[in-house]
Amino acid sequence: MEGTTGLTTGLTTGLGTTLRLWRDRLPASAAGLPARRGRRTSGLRREELAELAGLSVDYVVRLEQGRATSPSPQVAGALARALQLDDGERDHLFRLAGLAPLSREAVPRHITPGVQRMLARLDGTAAVAVFAADWQLLWWNRTWAGLFGDPLEVPERWRNFARSGFLPAEADDGGVDGGGTVVAGGRRLSRWPVVSVDETAVRAAVVADLRRASGRYPRDRALAAVVRELSEGSEDFAALWATGAVGAHRADHKVVHHPAVGPTTVDCDVLTDGDADLKIVVMTAVPGSEDESRLQLAALAGQVGASSAAP
Repeated sequence: MEGTTGLTTGLTTGLGTTLRLWRDRLPASAAGLPARRGRRTSGLRREELAELAGLSVDYVVRLEQGRATSPSPQVAGALARALQLDDGERDHLFRLAGLAPLSREAVPRHITPGVQRMLARLDGTAAVAVFAADWQLLWWNRTWAGLFGDPLEVPERWRNFARSGFLPAEADDGGVDGGGTVVAGGRRLSRWPVVSVDETAVRAAVVADLRRASGRYPRDRALAAVVRELSEGSEDFAALWATGAVGAHRADHKVVHHPAVGPTTVDCDVLTDGDADLKIVVMTAVPGSEDESRLQLAALAGQVGASSAAP
């Protein structure tokens, strides 16, 4: 009977109520968020869910109140990751939103709750982000935001490592300074310059990795769109794609030219989450080094920025 559990068969109430139930059951600590004084609920606040999903608070409110009823697949996926839903719950969320559950032939974009909890524990000591097989950014910790700039300031379409690395500077909102260094703008994944020790090897590895993903997910439209766009917009990408190389991007050394803490050298390791083809990118510095101190300062900057933006 309607009203017995707060759920109805209607799409609007069912979606909003279910989102609230899932939000209420997820402790802030399980999502890697700091404890706050005066907390009146054990679950996530709307503001926290919005932050984790990369959405506006107003949109989360409208979803829960039934005033927004048709989230896009990207928004539904972001909510599923933020709420740490399992596969069955994610599919249920898609159905409530009037969307077809994700095809298993599509690039996986779901991060399991266990992986999220494990990665959240690294915050403060390592900059960590999770990318899908098409190199779309799915999740990041606050240390990552502190080291590279908050990804929420970058349009979702441009939170893609391949797009960020191959599209020419003139397609960016930035440019090139007097010394020939690319200056990051609104379409770069990093808000300031990042230099790889072996840039040529990294670019070749990313293209080979995308070719590998294309073989595994030949029907994924988002992946095909990335490859097509880069092939048309980057001569370097097109030339590397034409070699037919298949591989994976595993490791790198980078120098992050952070405007507040200075040049920071980090080791970059790319781990994979089994059959999901998720790429867990971990940035660490040599223990006891000045770079480690700079990384910690960048992490603090990210946490201060996040807390200052919170209500």
